[in-house]
Amino acid sequence: MICSLWPYYPVYPSKKEFVAYLEKYAARFGIRPAYNHTVVCAEYDEKRLLWRVRTQATGRMGEEVEYMSQWLVVATGENAEVVQPEIDGLKEFKGTVMHTSAYKTGRMFAGKRVLVVGCGNSGMEVCLDLCNNNAQPHIVVRDTVHILPREMLGQSTFGLSMWLLKWLPVHVVDLFLLLVARAMLGDTARLGLKRPTVGPLELKSLSGKTPVLDVGTFAKIRSGDIKVRPDIKHISGRRVEFLDTLSEDFDAIVLATGYKSNVPFWLKDQELFSEKDGLPRKAFPNGWKGERGLYSVGLTRRGLMGTSLDARRIAHDIEQQLHAEGRYPGVLL
Repeated sequence: MICSLWPYYPVYPSKKEFVAYLEKYAARFGIRPAYNHTVVCAEYDEKRLLWRVRTQATGRMGEEVEYMSQWLVVATGENAEVVQPEIDGLKEFKGTVMHTSAYKTGRMFAGKRVLVVGCGNSGMEVCLDLCNNNAQPHIVVRDTVHILPREMLGQSTFGLSMWLLKWLPVHVVDLFLLLVARAMLGDTARLGLKRPTVGPLELKSLSGKTPVLDVGTFAKIRSGDIKVRPDIKHISGRRVEFLDTLSEDFDAIVLATGYKSNVPFWLKDQELFSEKDGLPRKAFPNGWKGERGLYSVGLTRRGLMGTSLDARRIAHDIEQQLHAEGRYPGVLL
């Protein structure tokens, strides 16, 4: 589908290119998104045998709209709501505090000391942007992390990994990735970036934790332009004390602490989704279908590939139901 909509789409599209692709996709298939509306409640109507979804427009006087449908596909994703960490003294910090969801550019932090909390892809890229805009970034590494070059052997690391998995078991592909990463990046642990004992692909499969694809941040860490710090013990005023007893002053804190599903807040169904994390109760690939026309897509912790598999299964399942009822997908609005 990407090829037909955008013949020369790059391996790593920019934000503008990605948005343009989504707009082309919507136009190509006649999709009419309802922007600036939040789902307040979705529940199954036992009398009408339909799903009722109530939405509200953003703003103080936002109008409410109710939709009714035979099927409900939950596709709000694993990153619907920001994760706010519990850090002693964070609420009393005297400088700027923001989550990466609100981060736009490092220009506003030029000349300032900025502490980035979290060493995933977002945290690493924010640090690089801060560095490129003459800020003084420090990054808090609270856990082990796999850092891989974005490209290996002239190919994208992700693409190469998917190709190798067609022929080799996961643990062998992981070993290959780590050997190449060691040759290209060296020992990351000596700079405070210890690797997990489980390989990057196996870890992604087990926990959903994505390895960091380095876009230049590691070179800045190696040169000392970006400082690595352990977890935070306490914050007082502008001073941050770390677990290694070192303490420093900062002008701003950027929380690269990730996101979570918000499904339990609005979906009145406790069978398909867990109330604890808002993800399907059944492990991949069996978490895409619930009861009474309820489906889940993009909540498998398997990235775009998992999303694609879920979407294909759902489309096929609904198509079969339509045919069984003597209806056809072409007449479905």
